[in-house]
Amino acid sequence: MELDDLKETWKQSNKNQKLKNTDFMELVHHKSYGPVSQLKKGFLKQIRLMIIVPLLIFATNLDDVQKVLTSVLFWSYIAFCAGLVIYSWRNYVLVRKMEIKDNMVKSNLEQQVSALETRLRWQINGVRIAFIFFMVLTEVLPYFQHYRMLDKWHSLSPFIRFSVYAALLLLQYFAARAVLQRKFGQHIDYLKGLVKEME
Repeated sequence: MELDDLKETWKQSNKNQKLKNTDFMELVHHKSYGPVSQLKKGFLKQIRLMIIVPLLIFATNLDDVQKVLTSVLFWSYIAFCAGLVIYSWRNYVLVRKMEIKDNMVKSNLEQQVSALETRLRWQINGVRIAFIFFMVLTEVLPYFQHYRMLDKWHSLSPFIRFSVYAALLLLQYFAARAVLQRKFGQHIDYLKGLVKEME
């Protein structure tokens, strides 16, 4: 019984103590589950995916390269992917700065975590804007360039098309937020909590 009381007292006293920089380093940089390593892996995966997907689209259309290279849709997608690669690379560099021991000052870490939090909001809004842009492009593009797939899509009634757009936009609104929170947001929130506990 006394041992249980002692453990409880020790837990309570530890809760009241502030994290030291060395404790923070151990919690944050654990190779398998630390938030910094998880964020780095997430940003690297995003970079790889945004490089591979346009290459796959190009590879599947090798029989008509000229059509792909003159496609507004393809180049719009390339611009979107390039933007996400640059964004993810900048975030990756920022997260790597958190690993440098010289930067383990609370004010530095607060700024870095705050920057990541802001950029996550930008990504959520940016993906939403890109989604709307591609929907508008899908509606406008057949007047300038002909795509078999878009011609079939435009053969449907406007009511069906815009109902599908609305449903996709609603799904994207909730799905993008949930996915980005799971991939990045939860780790940023964890870092934010740890920084608050630092000395």
